[in-house]
Amino acid sequence: MADVSASPKELWAWAFYDFANSGYTTVVQTTIFSAYFVGVVAGASQGLSPGLSTLLWSLAIGLANFVVMVSGPLLGALADHYACKRLFLLISSIGCIAATALLGMVGPGDVYLGMVLVIVSAIMFASGENLIAAFLPELAAEENRGKLSGYGWGLGYLGGLLTLGLCLVYIMWAKQHGLTETHYVPVSLLITASIFALSATPTFIWLKERALPVVWDKHQSSFKLSLGRLQHTFKEATRFQDLIWFLVTLSIYQSGVSTVIVLAAIYAREVMGFDTQSLIMLIMVVNVTAGVGALICGHVQDKMGSVPTLTITLVIWIAAIMLAIKATRSADMWIVGNVIGLAMGASQSIGRALVSKFSPADRAGEFLGLWGLVNRLSAIIGPLTYGLINYLSNGDHRLSLMSTLVFFILGLLFLTKVKEARGKAAALAT
Repeated sequence: MADVSASPKELWAWAFYDFANSGYTTVVQTTIFSAYFVGVVAGASQGLSPGLSTLLWSLAIGLANFVVMVSGPLLGALADHYACKRLFLLISSIGCIAATALLGMVGPGDVYLGMVLVIVSAIMFASGENLIAAFLPELAAEENRGKLSGYGWGLGYLGGLLTLGLCLVYIMWAKQHGLTETHYVPVSLLITASIFALSATPTFIWLKERALPVVWDKHQSSFKLSLGRLQHTFKEATRFQDLIWFLVTLSIYQSGVSTVIVLAAIYAREVMGFDTQSLIMLIMVVNVTAGVGALICGHVQDKMGSVPTLTITLVIWIAAIMLAIKATRSADMWIVGNVIGLAMGASQSIGRALVSKFSPADRAGEFLGLWGLVNRLSAIIGPLTYGLINYLSNGDHRLSLMSTLVFFILGLLFLTKVKEARGKAAALAT
Protein backbone atom coordinates (compact mmCIF):
# COMPACT_ATOMS: atom_id res chain seq x y z
CA MET A 1 0.00 0.00 0.00
CA ALA A 2 1.39 3.41 -0.93
CA ASP A 3 2.26 5.65 2.01
CA VAL A 4 0.59 9.05 1.58
CA SER A 5 3.17 10.53 3.95
CA ALA A 6 5.97 10.07 1.42
CA SER A 7 7.33 13.57 0.87
CA PRO A 8 8.53 14.97 -2.46
CA LYS A 9 12.06 14.90 -1.01
CA GLU A 10 11.78 11.16 -0.37
CA LEU A 11 10.34 10.52 -3.82
CA TRP A 12 13.28 12.35 -5.36
CA ALA A 13 15.68 10.42 -3.11
CA TRP A 14 14.22 7.17 -4.46
CA ALA A 15 14.35 8.32 -8.09
CA PHE A 16 17.86 9.72 -7.63
CA TYR A 17 19.26 6.24 -7.05
CA ASP A 18 18.69 5.60 -10.75
CA PHE A 19 20.79 8.71 -11.40
CA ALA A 20 23.54 7.36 -9.14
CA ASN A 21 23.93 3.83 -10.47
CA SER A 22 23.38 4.51 -14.17
CA GLY A 23 26.98 5.58 -14.65
CA TYR A 24 28.01 1.98 -13.91
CA THR A 25 25.99 0.45 -16.72
CA THR A 26 26.84 3.27 -19.11
CA VAL A 27 30.61 3.19 -18.58
CA VAL A 28 31.31 -0.43 -17.61
CA GLN A 29 28.72 -2.52 -19.44
CA THR A 30 27.70 -0.31 -22.36
CA THR A 31 30.49 1.96 -23.53
CA ILE A 32 34.04 2.32 -22.26
CA PHE A 33 35.02 -0.86 -20.45
CA SER A 34 33.09 -3.31 -22.64
CA ALA A 35 34.85 -2.05 -25.79
CA TYR A 36 38.16 -1.84 -23.89
CA PHE A 37 37.84 -5.44 -22.72
CA VAL A 38 37.09 -6.81 -26.19
CA GLY A 39 39.59 -4.60 -28.02
CA VAL A 40 42.50 -4.33 -25.56
CA VAL A 41 42.26 -6.62 -22.51
CA ALA A 42 41.24 -9.69 -24.54
CA GLY A 43 41.92 -8.39 -28.04
CA ALA A 44 43.72 -9.94 -30.99
CA SER A 45 47.06 -8.63 -29.66
CA GLN A 46 46.64 -11.06 -26.76
CA GLY A 47 46.43 -14.01 -29.16
CA LEU A 48 42.69 -14.62 -28.91
CA SER A 49 40.79 -15.77 -31.99
CA PRO A 50 38.12 -13.54 -33.63
CA GLY A 51 34.86 -13.71 -31.74
CA LEU A 52 36.38 -15.24 -28.58
CA SER A 53 36.83 -11.90 -26.80
CA THR A 54 33.16 -11.06 -27.42
CA LEU A 55 32.16 -14.50 -26.16
CA LEU A 56 34.23 -14.08 -22.98
CA TRP A 57 32.59 -10.74 -22.31
CA SER A 58 29.15 -12.30 -22.85
CA LEU A 59 30.04 -15.18 -20.52
CA ALA A 60 31.08 -12.80 -17.73
CA ILE A 61 27.83 -10.85 -18.01
CA GLY A 62 25.83 -14.07 -18.31
CA LEU A 63 27.39 -15.66 -15.22
CA ALA A 64 26.77 -12.55 -13.13
CA ASN A 65 23.15 -12.48 -14.16
CA PHE A 66 22.77 -16.18 -13.46
CA VAL A 67 23.86 -15.59 -9.85
CA VAL A 68 21.38 -12.73 -9.48
CA MET A 69 18.64 -14.73 -11.18
CA VAL A 70 19.00 -17.44 -8.51
CA SER A 71 19.49 -15.11 -5.54
CA GLY A 72 17.15 -12.25 -6.51
CA PRO A 73 13.77 -13.66 -5.41
CA LEU A 74 15.29 -15.06 -2.21
CA LEU A 75 16.93 -11.72 -1.45
CA GLY A 76 13.60 -9.96 -2.01
CA ALA A 77 11.80 -12.37 0.29
CA LEU A 78 14.43 -11.97 3.00
CA ALA A 79 14.20 -8.19 2.67
CA ASP A 80 10.45 -8.42 3.18
CA HIS A 81 10.82 -10.79 6.17
CA TYR A 82 13.34 -8.64 8.00
CA ALA A 83 12.19 -5.24 6.59
CA CYS A 84 15.77 -4.50 5.58
CA LYS A 85 15.60 -3.49 1.92
CA ARG A 86 17.50 -0.30 2.74
CA LEU A 87 20.37 -2.17 4.45
CA PHE A 88 20.68 -4.68 1.60
CA LEU A 89 20.61 -1.80 -0.88
CA LEU A 90 23.50 -0.12 0.95
CA ILE A 91 25.59 -3.31 0.93
CA SER A 92 25.02 -3.93 -2.78
CA SER A 93 25.86 -0.31 -3.60
CA ILE A 94 29.15 -0.40 -1.71
CA GLY A 95 30.06 -3.68 -3.42
CA CYS A 96 29.39 -2.32 -6.90
CA ILE A 97 31.30 0.91 -6.23
CA ALA A 98 34.34 -0.98 -4.89
CA ALA A 99 34.43 -3.50 -7.75
CA THR A 100 34.10 -0.70 -10.32
CA ALA A 101 37.06 1.14 -8.83
CA LEU A 102 39.13 -2.07 -8.78
CA LEU A 103 38.46 -2.57 -12.50
CA GLY A 104 40.93 0.27 -12.97
CA MET A 105 43.69 -2.28 -12.26
CA VAL A 106 42.77 -4.37 -15.32
CA GLY A 107 45.15 -3.98 -18.27
CA PRO A 108 46.05 -5.83 -21.49
CA GLY A 109 46.07 -9.59 -20.91
CA ASP A 110 44.31 -9.43 -17.51
CA VAL A 111 41.39 -11.39 -18.93
CA TYR A 112 40.46 -13.42 -15.87
CA LEU A 113 40.88 -10.55 -13.41
CA GLY A 114 38.69 -8.39 -15.62
CA MET A 115 36.02 -11.08 -15.87
CA VAL A 116 35.96 -11.67 -12.09
CA LEU A 117 35.60 -7.97 -11.27
CA VAL A 118 32.94 -7.47 -13.93
CA ILE A 119 31.01 -10.42 -12.51
CA VAL A 120 31.18 -9.08 -8.94
CA SER A 121 30.25 -5.54 -9.93
CA ALA A 122 27.36 -6.73 -12.11
CA ILE A 123 25.98 -8.95 -9.33
CA MET A 124 26.01 -6.05 -6.87
CA PHE A 125 24.50 -3.64 -9.39
CA ALA A 126 21.64 -5.97 -10.36
CA SER A 127 20.84 -6.78 -6.73
CA GLY A 128 20.57 -3.05 -6.05
CA GLU A 129 18.21 -2.67 -9.01
CA ASN A 130 15.88 -5.29 -7.54
CA LEU A 131 15.93 -3.71 -4.09
CA ILE A 132 15.31 -0.11 -5.18
CA ALA A 133 12.36 -1.30 -7.30
CA ALA A 134 10.79 -2.96 -4.25
CA PHE A 135 10.31 0.47 -2.64
CA LEU A 136 8.04 1.66 -5.46
CA PRO A 137 4.65 0.34 -4.19
CA GLU A 138 5.36 1.91 -0.78
CA LEU A 139 5.90 5.37 -2.23
CA ALA A 140 3.29 5.86 -4.96
CA ALA A 141 -0.32 4.92 -5.55
CA GLU A 142 -0.95 2.51 -8.43
CA GLU A 143 -2.09 5.25 -10.80
CA ASN A 144 1.13 7.23 -10.25
CA ARG A 145 3.73 4.45 -10.32
CA GLY A 146 4.29 4.68 -14.05
CA LYS A 147 5.04 8.38 -13.70
CA LEU A 148 7.42 7.89 -10.76
CA SER A 149 9.15 4.98 -12.51
CA GLY A 150 9.53 7.17 -15.59
CA TYR A 151 11.09 9.94 -13.52
CA GLY A 152 13.57 7.41 -12.11
CA TRP A 153 14.59 6.11 -15.53
CA GLY A 154 14.78 9.68 -16.86
CA LEU A 155 17.10 10.71 -14.04
CA GLY A 156 19.09 7.55 -14.68
CA TYR A 157 19.87 8.59 -18.21
CA LEU A 158 20.86 12.05 -17.00
CA GLY A 159 23.23 10.38 -14.52
CA GLY A 160 24.76 8.29 -17.27
CA LEU A 161 25.10 11.43 -19.37
CA LEU A 162 26.92 13.29 -16.61
CA THR A 163 29.29 10.40 -15.95
CA LEU A 164 30.08 9.94 -19.63
CA GLY A 165 30.55 13.69 -20.05
CA LEU A 166 33.15 13.86 -17.28
CA CYS A 167 34.91 10.79 -18.68
CA LEU A 168 34.93 12.37 -22.15
CA VAL A 169 36.49 15.58 -20.83
CA TYR A 170 39.28 13.59 -19.17
CA ILE A 171 39.82 11.35 -22.22
CA MET A 172 40.14 14.39 -24.51
CA TRP A 173 42.69 15.90 -22.10
CA ALA A 174 44.58 12.58 -21.89
CA LYS A 175 44.76 12.24 -25.68
CA GLN A 176 46.09 15.78 -26.01
CA HIS A 177 48.92 14.75 -23.67
CA GLY A 178 49.69 11.57 -25.61
CA LEU A 179 48.16 9.15 -23.11
CA THR A 180 46.58 5.89 -24.33
CA GLU A 181 43.56 3.75 -23.39
CA THR A 182 45.55 1.89 -20.75
CA HIS A 183 45.72 5.19 -18.85
CA TYR A 184 42.41 6.96 -19.41
CA VAL A 185 40.11 3.93 -19.15
CA PRO A 186 41.18 3.15 -15.54
CA VAL A 187 40.71 6.81 -14.61
CA SER A 188 37.24 6.75 -16.19
CA LEU A 189 36.34 3.83 -13.93
CA LEU A 190 37.43 5.77 -10.85
CA ILE A 191 35.32 8.72 -11.99
CA THR A 192 32.34 6.38 -12.37
CA ALA A 193 32.76 4.84 -8.91
CA SER A 194 33.08 8.29 -7.31
CA ILE A 195 29.92 9.64 -8.94
CA PHE A 196 27.98 6.54 -7.87
CA ALA A 197 29.12 6.96 -4.25
CA LEU A 198 28.33 10.69 -4.08
CA SER A 199 25.02 10.57 -5.93
CA ALA A 200 23.62 7.64 -3.94
CA THR A 201 24.09 9.48 -0.64
CA PRO A 202 20.68 11.28 -0.73
CA THR A 203 18.93 7.93 -1.15
CA PHE A 204 20.34 6.58 2.09
CA ILE A 205 19.72 9.82 3.96
CA TRP A 206 16.03 10.36 3.06
CA LEU A 207 14.56 7.08 1.79
CA LYS A 208 12.67 5.35 4.62
CA GLU A 209 12.14 1.67 5.33
CA ARG A 210 8.33 1.52 5.75
CA ALA A 211 7.94 -2.25 5.87
CA LEU A 212 7.64 -4.05 9.20
CA PRO A 213 9.42 -7.32 10.00
CA VAL A 214 7.30 -10.44 9.50
CA VAL A 215 6.73 -12.69 12.52
CA TRP A 216 7.64 -16.30 11.81
CA ASP A 217 8.26 -19.59 13.55
CA LYS A 218 11.63 -19.26 15.25
CA HIS A 219 12.16 -23.01 14.94
CA GLN A 220 12.53 -22.61 11.18
CA SER A 221 15.39 -20.83 9.47
CA SER A 222 14.64 -17.65 7.55
CA PHE A 223 16.17 -19.35 4.50
CA LYS A 224 13.61 -22.18 4.60
CA LEU A 225 10.75 -19.80 5.23
CA SER A 226 11.83 -17.53 2.38
CA LEU A 227 12.27 -20.48 0.05
CA GLY A 228 8.86 -21.82 1.04
CA ARG A 229 7.33 -18.43 0.39
CA LEU A 230 8.84 -18.37 -3.08
CA GLN A 231 7.56 -21.87 -3.80
CA HIS A 232 4.11 -20.71 -2.74
CA THR A 233 4.43 -17.74 -5.13
CA PHE A 234 5.10 -20.00 -8.10
CA LYS A 235 2.25 -22.34 -7.10
CA GLU A 236 -0.09 -19.35 -7.13
CA ALA A 237 0.98 -18.39 -10.65
CA THR A 238 -2.41 -19.30 -12.08
CA ARG A 239 -4.01 -16.59 -9.92
CA PHE A 240 -1.79 -14.00 -11.58
CA GLN A 241 -1.93 -15.20 -15.17
CA ASP A 242 -1.28 -11.78 -16.68
CA LEU A 243 1.71 -11.25 -14.44
CA ILE A 244 3.11 -14.59 -15.58
CA TRP A 245 2.36 -13.87 -19.25
CA PHE A 246 4.02 -10.50 -18.96
CA LEU A 247 7.07 -11.96 -17.25
CA VAL A 248 7.40 -14.43 -20.14
CA THR A 249 6.99 -11.56 -22.62
CA LEU A 250 9.49 -9.48 -20.68
CA SER A 251 12.04 -12.30 -20.68
CA ILE A 252 11.89 -12.39 -24.49
CA TYR A 253 12.05 -8.73 -25.49
CA GLN A 254 14.36 -7.85 -22.60
CA SER A 255 16.85 -10.38 -24.03
CA GLY A 256 17.12 -8.02 -26.97
CA VAL A 257 17.41 -4.94 -24.75
CA SER A 258 20.13 -6.60 -22.64
CA THR A 259 22.09 -7.49 -25.76
CA VAL A 260 22.03 -3.89 -26.96
CA ILE A 261 23.10 -2.58 -23.54
CA VAL A 262 26.22 -4.75 -23.23
CA LEU A 263 27.21 -5.16 -26.89
CA ALA A 264 26.20 -1.96 -28.71
CA ALA A 265 29.56 -0.28 -28.16
CA ILE A 266 31.38 -3.44 -29.29
CA TYR A 267 29.27 -3.50 -32.47
CA ALA A 268 29.98 0.19 -33.16
CA ARG A 269 33.71 -0.29 -32.56
CA GLU A 270 34.24 -3.57 -34.37
CA VAL A 271 31.83 -3.04 -37.30
CA MET A 272 31.60 0.72 -37.77
CA GLY A 273 35.12 1.66 -36.63
CA PHE A 274 34.18 4.00 -33.76
CA ASP A 275 37.00 4.97 -31.36
CA THR A 276 36.49 5.52 -27.62
CA GLN A 277 35.80 9.22 -27.95
CA SER A 278 33.22 8.68 -30.71
CA LEU A 279 31.57 5.91 -28.69
CA ILE A 280 31.18 8.17 -25.69
CA MET A 281 29.67 10.95 -27.76
CA LEU A 282 27.23 8.50 -29.38
CA ILE A 283 26.11 7.04 -26.06
CA MET A 284 25.77 10.53 -24.57
CA VAL A 285 23.32 11.42 -27.32
CA VAL A 286 21.52 8.10 -26.79
CA ASN A 287 21.20 8.90 -23.07
CA VAL A 288 19.49 12.19 -23.88
CA THR A 289 16.94 10.55 -26.16
CA ALA A 290 16.49 7.66 -23.70
CA GLY A 291 15.81 10.10 -20.87
CA VAL A 292 13.24 11.89 -23.02
CA GLY A 293 11.69 8.55 -23.94
CA ALA A 294 11.41 7.45 -20.30
CA LEU A 295 9.84 10.74 -19.17
CA ILE A 296 7.32 10.85 -22.01
CA CYS A 297 6.49 7.18 -21.59
CA GLY A 298 5.76 7.61 -17.88
CA HIS A 299 2.94 10.03 -18.68
CA VAL A 300 1.70 8.19 -21.77
CA GLN A 301 1.35 4.80 -20.09
CA ASP A 302 -0.62 6.32 -17.18
CA LYS A 303 -3.10 7.73 -19.72
CA MET A 304 -3.39 5.08 -22.43
CA GLY A 305 -2.16 2.03 -20.54
CA SER A 306 1.17 0.25 -20.22
CA VAL A 307 0.49 -2.57 -22.70
CA PRO A 308 -0.49 -0.32 -25.67
CA THR A 309 2.50 1.92 -24.93
CA LEU A 310 4.83 -1.07 -24.81
CA THR A 311 3.44 -2.33 -28.14
CA ILE A 312 4.44 0.93 -29.81
CA THR A 313 7.84 0.76 -28.13
CA LEU A 314 8.59 -2.74 -29.41
CA VAL A 315 7.71 -1.70 -32.96
CA ILE A 316 10.26 1.12 -32.61
CA TRP A 317 12.84 -1.40 -31.35
CA ILE A 318 12.29 -3.64 -34.36
CA ALA A 319 12.76 -0.73 -36.76
CA ALA A 320 15.94 0.38 -34.95
CA ILE A 321 17.60 -3.06 -35.07
CA MET A 322 16.77 -3.46 -38.76
CA LEU A 323 18.44 -0.10 -39.42
CA ALA A 324 21.51 -1.16 -37.40
CA ILE A 325 21.92 -4.39 -39.38
CA LYS A 326 21.84 -2.46 -42.66
CA ALA A 327 24.05 0.42 -41.46
CA THR A 328 27.18 1.03 -43.56
CA ARG A 329 28.25 4.55 -42.50
CA SER A 330 28.98 6.09 -39.12
CA ALA A 331 26.14 8.56 -39.80
CA ASP A 332 23.75 5.60 -39.94
CA MET A 333 24.73 4.60 -36.42
CA TRP A 334 23.90 8.07 -35.12
CA ILE A 335 20.37 7.69 -36.47
CA VAL A 336 20.09 4.17 -35.07
CA GLY A 337 21.39 5.31 -31.68
CA ASN A 338 18.73 7.98 -31.29
CA VAL A 339 15.91 5.62 -32.27
CA ILE A 340 17.24 3.00 -29.84
CA GLY A 341 17.45 5.63 -27.10
CA LEU A 342 13.77 6.50 -27.36
CA ALA A 343 12.77 2.84 -27.34
CA MET A 344 15.12 1.84 -24.51
CA GLY A 345 13.99 4.52 -22.10
CA ALA A 346 10.36 3.68 -22.71
CA SER A 347 10.58 -0.12 -22.58
CA GLN A 348 12.56 -0.24 -19.35
CA SER A 349 10.27 2.22 -17.59
CA ILE A 350 7.14 0.31 -18.65
CA GLY A 351 8.47 -3.07 -17.51
CA ARG A 352 9.09 -2.04 -13.91
CA ALA A 353 5.80 -0.15 -13.60
CA LEU A 354 3.68 -2.92 -15.14
CA VAL A 355 5.07 -5.64 -12.87
CA SER A 356 4.37 -3.32 -9.94
CA LYS A 357 0.74 -2.95 -11.09
CA PHE A 358 0.33 -6.72 -11.36
CA SER A 359 1.88 -7.38 -7.90
CA PRO A 360 0.01 -7.58 -4.57
CA ALA A 361 1.16 -4.57 -2.55
CA ASP A 362 2.07 -6.52 0.60
CA ARG A 363 4.40 -8.85 -1.34
CA ALA A 364 6.07 -6.25 -3.54
CA GLY A 365 9.62 -7.26 -2.70
CA GLU A 366 8.93 -10.88 -3.61
CA PHE A 367 7.04 -10.19 -6.84
CA LEU A 368 9.45 -7.50 -8.00
CA GLY A 369 12.13 -10.05 -7.21
CA LEU A 370 10.53 -12.11 -9.97
CA TRP A 371 10.86 -9.06 -12.22
CA GLY A 372 14.55 -8.97 -11.37
CA LEU A 373 14.83 -12.71 -12.00
CA VAL A 374 13.36 -12.33 -15.48
CA ASN A 375 15.64 -9.40 -16.25
CA ARG A 376 18.63 -11.46 -15.23
CA LEU A 377 17.48 -14.44 -17.29
CA SER A 378 17.22 -12.12 -20.27
CA ALA A 379 20.66 -10.72 -19.58
CA ILE A 380 21.98 -14.29 -19.83
CA ILE A 381 20.08 -15.43 -22.90
CA GLY A 382 20.46 -12.32 -25.06
CA PRO A 383 24.20 -11.55 -24.77
CA LEU A 384 25.18 -15.25 -24.73
CA THR A 385 23.18 -15.87 -27.91
CA TYR A 386 24.95 -12.95 -29.55
CA GLY A 387 28.35 -14.07 -28.25
CA LEU A 388 27.94 -17.68 -29.36
CA ILE A 389 26.79 -16.70 -32.85
CA ASN A 390 29.68 -14.25 -33.07
CA TYR A 391 32.18 -16.92 -32.03
CA LEU A 392 30.78 -19.60 -34.35
CA SER A 393 30.63 -17.17 -37.28
CA ASN A 394 34.25 -16.08 -36.69
CA GLY A 395 33.29 -12.57 -35.60
CA ASP A 396 30.30 -11.78 -37.85
CA HIS A 397 28.55 -9.08 -35.81
CA ARG A 398 25.77 -8.40 -38.33
CA LEU A 399 24.70 -12.04 -38.24
CA SER A 400 24.86 -11.94 -34.43
CA LEU A 401 22.57 -8.91 -34.34
CA MET A 402 19.88 -10.86 -36.20
CA SER A 403 19.21 -12.81 -33.00
CA THR A 404 18.41 -9.53 -31.25
CA LEU A 405 15.83 -8.68 -33.91
CA VAL A 406 14.14 -12.05 -33.38
CA PHE A 407 13.79 -11.38 -29.63
CA PHE A 408 11.86 -8.15 -30.23
CA ILE A 409 9.56 -9.71 -32.83
CA LEU A 410 8.71 -12.62 -30.53
CA GLY A 411 8.21 -10.25 -27.60
CA LEU A 412 5.67 -8.27 -29.61
CA LEU A 413 3.76 -11.45 -30.41
CA PHE A 414 3.67 -12.67 -26.80
CA LEU A 415 2.53 -9.25 -25.55
CA THR A 416 -0.87 -9.84 -27.19
CA LYS A 417 -1.59 -12.40 -24.43
CA VAL A 418 -1.31 -9.79 -21.64
CA LYS A 419 -4.55 -8.12 -20.48
CA GLU A 420 -3.70 -5.11 -18.33
CA ALA A 421 -7.09 -4.52 -16.64
CA ARG A 422 -7.39 -8.20 -15.70
CA GLY A 423 -3.85 -8.26 -14.27
CA LYS A 424 -4.45 -5.20 -12.08
CA ALA A 425 -7.75 -6.60 -10.82
CA ALA A 426 -6.08 -9.87 -9.79
CA ALA A 427 -3.42 -7.99 -7.79
CA LEU A 428 -6.01 -5.83 -5.99
CA ALA A 429 -8.19 -8.84 -5.19
CA THR A 430 -5.40 -10.68 -3.37
